Amino acid sequence: MMKNYEIMFIVRPDIDESSVKNTVKSLEKVLTDRKAKITLSKELGQKEFAYEIKKFKSGYYFLYNIETNSDDAVNEFNRVARLDENVVRHLVINLDK
Repeated sequence: MMKNYEIMFIVRPDIDESSVKNTVKSLEKVLTDRKAKITLSKELGQKEFAYEIKKFKSGYYFLYNIETNSDDAVNEFNRVARLDENVVRHLVINLDK
């Protein structure tokens, strides 16, 4: 049974472009290595926050939709995103509920 998720994450604004790209690539790899299929990936650009998050006033937003058979990909994404200091905030939403 395929499950659909929407994932949004925000990368800190004070790192260079290649660091942003590497952060995004490593997060994508977490998903694809665990057989999740990325059905949508959008770079939403840099946006101002309504309030400071971890002392940052803005960040680079990324939006993904994925399909997966197991919770493994989502659980590992959550774990890695929490540990990655370049990720300011992330959110995973189950679209099937």
